[in-house]
Parts: sequence; structure tokens; C-alpha cells
Amino acid sequence: MNGRLIAIGDIHGCHAEFAELLDQLAPTKDDRLILLGDLVNRGPDSPKVIDLARAANALALLGNHELRLLNYRRTHDKDYLKENDGETHARLRPEDWSYLEAMPLTHYVEELGTVFVHGGFVPGDPWQQQPASVVTRVQVIDKDGRPRKRADCPDCPSWAELWNGPPFVVYGHTPRAEIYKLKWSVGIDTACVMGGHLTAYLLPEKRFVQVKARKRYYGP
Repeated sequence: MNGRLIAIGDIHGCHAEFAELLDQLAPTKDDRLILLGDLVNRGPDSPKVIDLARAANALALLGNHELRLLNYRRTHDKDYLKENDGETHARLRPEDWSYLEAMPLTHYVEELGTVFVHGGFVPGDPWQQQPASVVTRVQVIDKDGRPRKRADCPDCPSWAELWNGPPFVVYGHTPRAEIYKLKWSVGIDTACVMGGHLTAYLLPEKRFVQVKARKRYYGP
């Protein structure tokens, strides 16, 4: 593999922090930039984030926030909308929708034995066959082995605690104050939009680079 593989956690419209992180990383044409989904919503400027991603030639994976917007655009069913989805929907340009529609669910790098995904996987099921509704949203696993949101099952273990790869999984989606590193996974959504950090994970050196959020844009 020539160059570095750089994964970046949930950006959520935080374009200034994303630009600052890109400046620190200084990606070259040999590097591969992978964004772990949820580029949009909650933060100050989703279209600017997409502009930066496109300019950096980043591969952006589908997050649950992009999935909701795409579902609403396809069906006009307002049940898909939450929080400030409607505001983001109104601001996205035709080229932004094309970018969202091209987002794959996962990205697997065989030579590193590593898969990149937004949310995660249900342990025990083949990861390649799990649907968008699971891999963009799973946080915890209930006693019946079903994927759930952390808020709906606060005492349930995270899917990552039950994941005994291979492959190694790099994911976002579940915001935490700190990077969540286990034997077979690393979670790098460090809650930038909530005033935390925007985190990059660099392979093959297994190094982290972070920038602090300029302010708290979203959250109770």
C-alpha cells in the first residue's frame, strides 16, 4: 500500500474543524481518505463539509444521517426526518445529493485486514451481508442478539465488546469523550459537534490525530 490510509470520524457539518484536521494531516495524492459517515446535520454547514470532502477526493461512507435524508428525498415521508434534517435537506445542492447517493456502506482493505463502516455490525452474522439499517445504526446488542440504540438499552453491551474479528473494524456513530480502542475495533466518533474532538486514525502506523471543536454546536 502506497501512502497512508486516513479514517476520520463523524464530522456533522463541522467544516472549520474538518479543514483544520486536513491541514494537520496534509494528505498527499498517495494517501486514501475515508470518512466514516454522518458528514451532515447538527453542525454549522453540511454543504461546506461535502465541498471539502470532494476536494480531498475522500471516500465517504453512508451514515444514518445521510440515509435518513436520502430516504426522505426518495419517499417524501416525514417520518424519516428528525432534528434539523429538514434544514439540511433544503440546503443540499444537486451535486451534494449525487455525493450522498454514491456513498458505499463499507470499505474493506484486505492487506490490513480492516473494514471501515459508520455504525458497526451484529456479531455472529457475516458482516458483508448486513443491511444499511443495521450497519449505519447499531450501537448495542440486546439479550436476544438484536441491534439497538444505546439510548433504548443503556445496560446492553456495545456491539464492539462482543466483536471478535477478523476483520478489525474502524467505525464512528457512537459519540464518546475518548477514542474507544478494543482488540478488534476502534471507535473514533469523539463528539466534535457536541464540543469534543474530530479524530483521524492513520494506517498502517495506527496513530491518532485530533482537533478540538471550536464550540459546542449541538447537544443538551
